[in-house]
Amino acid sequence: MRILSGIQPSGLPHLGNYFGYIKPNVDFQATADVTLMIADLHALTTVQNPDELRENRQQVSLDLLACGFDTEKGTLFFQSYVPEHSELMWILSTVSPMGLLERAVSYKEKVEKGIAASVGLFAYPVLQTADILLYQADTVPVGKDQKQHLEMARDIAIKFNNTFGETFVVPAAKIQDDVAVVPGIDGQKMSKSYGNTIPLFAPDAVIKKAIMGIVTDSKGMNDPKDPETCVIYQIHKLFLNDAERKALAAEYKKGMPYGEAKKRLLEAFMNYFAPMRKRRMDFEKNINFVEKTMVNGGKKASLVAAKTMEKVRLVTGLR
Repeated sequence: MRILSGIQPSGLPHLGNYFGYIKPNVDFQATADVTLMIADLHALTTVQNPDELRENRQQVSLDLLACGFDTEKGTLFFQSYVPEHSELMWILSTVSPMGLLERAVSYKEKVEKGIAASVGLFAYPVLQTADILLYQADTVPVGKDQKQHLEMARDIAIKFNNTFGETFVVPAAKIQDDVAVVPGIDGQKMSKSYGNTIPLFAPDAVIKKAIMGIVTDSKGMNDPKDPETCVIYQIHKLFLNDAERKALAAEYKKGMPYGEAKKRLLEAFMNYFAPMRKRRMDFEKNINFVEKTMVNGGKKASLVAAKTMEKVRLVTGLR
């Protein structure tokens, strides 16, 4: 199984990124060929300060390595290091129906949230399709909110294959329902765009402030709480096994105060990420190694992308 997945360096990775993206991809390495892409071209739709983008890219690469991604088993690279992404995007855009892009829910939601309605933001699904098809990935891990984009990628791949002949593997989505959408501290989906995140490797005080600021309802301190509607529980359960989840849910129903619930979550968070925080500090002391790793990852990805593009150029008449 070949898996391709990407993450935007549009801000510091957060808890939603970890459980929805980083951890699953690290786990997939046990059974699959995993290619992880830090999508800096995509990030230009929202991050247009060059120093900020460079810093974000480096921070994300540190985070992925600290969380256990093994570059000996898989490929980790910056999207912009492989120019075939942009070339394939243009070629795919010539067969991508406008109506398909106009139906993208994500585009409409981002514009409603105040992100500039640029051509790049509108054409995001085409570049995302190019990202996937370049590596002939048969499986793409996505959250429920990204399922439409993967369906669009499938549609574009099929349209290209029907137009020019069988060229691309048509990818399938791999959705993990239990971690598809991690709630943010305000109850919405956790997202850098919404400013409602719990960052993975921020200073202790920042993490504590985020967790203690999680929204709650107006129930009294010792009133029974519904774990299924409580944001604190929905985040906390991600760190627990089934038995621990049931035991914690029972405490909520018996009236655990929200203040105590937040303290428990903070403790679980710090204990879980302690080894990764230590590894990250070690990588920060050896930043040249990290930079070399990313360059090597780009070269490794380019070898695969170049083979795909030669085939695409041939079938389209560009060669």
